[in-house]
Amino acid sequence: MENESPVQALTNSILMILASEIGDKTFLIAAILAMRHPRAVVFAGAFGSLVVMSLLSAEMGHLLPTLIPKKWTQAAAAVLFLVFGGKMFMEGRAMKAGNEKIQEEMREAEEEIEGDDAVQDSNGSAEVIPLEQLEAGNAGRITPSTAKSSSFTEGARNFCSLFLGPVFVQAFVLTFLGEWGDRSQIATIALGAAHNVYLVTLGTVIGHSFCTALAVIGGRYVSTKISVKHVTLGGATLFLIFGVLYLYEAFGRERSTEIEMAITGDAS
Repeated sequence: MENESPVQALTNSILMILASEIGDKTFLIAAILAMRHPRAVVFAGAFGSLVVMSLLSAEMGHLLPTLIPKKWTQAAAAVLFLVFGGKMFMEGRAMKAGNEKIQEEMREAEEEIEGDDAVQDSNGSAEVIPLEQLEAGNAGRITPSTAKSSSFTEGARNFCSLFLGPVFVQAFVLTFLGEWGDRSQIATIALGAAHNVYLVTLGTVIGHSFCTALAVIGGRYVSTKISVKHVTLGGATLFLIFGVLYLYEAFGRERSTEIEMAITGDAS
């Protein structure tokens, strides 16, 4: 891909983010927070988190070709896009034409925000039992290591909130946790392995800026008007196209070059 067009890398990155993020849980988290808090602060926190995630993911993808031959990183990217595309296509076909799916995502996003609010409200209470202990059946005892870890996390969060504000920190943390391991993060890693890391980072940042701005300005309205079925099927088509293109980049182009060289050699 030495002669790749910068426009191609930028376009692929932006389209991938748009196909993955509109109507996603992090999109809805930003939309709900923007209804409760100043939009500028919510945008800054959510977008800042996504920029950090884009930088980390693209750099992770950039490091892969140093460990694996470029041909196979492109092939792996193709497989990832084909798998994502096939999974999204099946999900889209199973969806109804209405917005039941996005309403379910909206409820989950609201529950996450309310849970985070409850944690912040109870930080000063000595009676709070960490959720992990309740799930593990150890509600009756708090180990020193757990208490130390919990106090460190709360202290770090309170320290950041002191300088950046609690709304900014909440938007940043919830968005970062929601994006970690998400489809768009893995796809960004794949793009970082197949293209110029700076172009991929720029493209994903542009895509995230558009999605986050749309979420904080009118995300709730948009989420009631868009058809999740159609968005999912459109995203599936885009991912499948990406998969085919990267398969060609990994194997087809090399084969075509060999044939051209053979023909040129015979002609000479």
